[in-house]
Amino acid sequence: MEKIAILNVSSIGRDFPEHIEELEKIGEVTRYAVAKDAKTKELLELLHDVTYIIMGTSPTLDSEFFDGMKHLKLITRHGIGFNHIDLESAKQHNVYVCNITGRIERDAVAEQAATLLSMAAKKMLLADYMVRNDEWLNNRGRLMGYELTRKVTGVIGCGNIGSRFKEIMEHGYQNKILIYDPYQKQTSQHVDLETLLRESDFISLHANLTKENHHMIDKEQFVMMKKTAVLVNTARGALINEAALVEALAEKRIGGFGADVLTSEPVEVDNPLLKLENTVFSPHVGVYNYACICNMDLKVMKDIELVHKGQKPVDIVNNL
Repeated sequence: MEKIAILNVSSIGRDFPEHIEELEKIGEVTRYAVAKDAKTKELLELLHDVTYIIMGTSPTLDSEFFDGMKHLKLITRHGIGFNHIDLESAKQHNVYVCNITGRIERDAVAEQAATLLSMAAKKMLLADYMVRNDEWLNNRGRLMGYELTRKVTGVIGCGNIGSRFKEIMEHGYQNKILIYDPYQKQTSQHVDLETLLRESDFISLHANLTKENHHMIDKEQFVMMKKTAVLVNTARGALINEAALVEALAEKRIGGFGADVLTSEPVEVDNPLLKLENTVFSPHVGVYNYACICNMDLKVMKDIELVHKGQKPVDIVNNL
């Protein structure tokens, strides 16, 4: 019987146990929870005879890993990002690597970005704290926030999710939209990054993480932003230099920050971002609603079913 590994994915089958039952018709299903920085030797000891891997955002799978995986046919991401997988090595070993495309996560993550933006702009966490801690009338000036309507929103990365966030801000809040996305056909809304940073009241990141855009928002970029700008990140933590972000927030050089992702996940308890009032976070749960998780489960299940039948899976990211 073929073996299916669920690697660092807690959500699959949690709310829909019938999905695990369907997978068990194909092969033996085992869950593995390993450290984000788990070594290749450890991974090979656990997974050496696995045929299919349903994978989360970690650990890193390098060329040595693929050299040792003699039975592996497919890695299917229960999510979008795949920068932790050596795609070329997977291709050389005839291993398909697939992901969840933005069309499945589109509404869920865009809504998460809009929610974080609203909470940061309206200082909702501080407001909630004041209500719960008998501070209703205590220094209410701390709650002065920003209206969302008829402002300028900058969207960095305007694919499936970014374009949905754009729709929410453009049609829901009558915002002027500026887009930075060098991989798209340019329209009248597309501008260079500096223009977007200087003119936007709200900036939302929706780009895949690559070597080229690592820390694309750094000290220099924070200097360009308005002092009232609210920055939101639901893409990847490493798009932002967190040290520069902490400095900009602490010195009130930007208005606020909301994020579903951080550079290190889970976040360390001593991360200085957590001590700042003008921030709001969620623990990488933008897709956590029943409709989205169900569709993500079904997609990775379909990938495994197709390969099991000798067919190609869908949304292959390593050009196999």
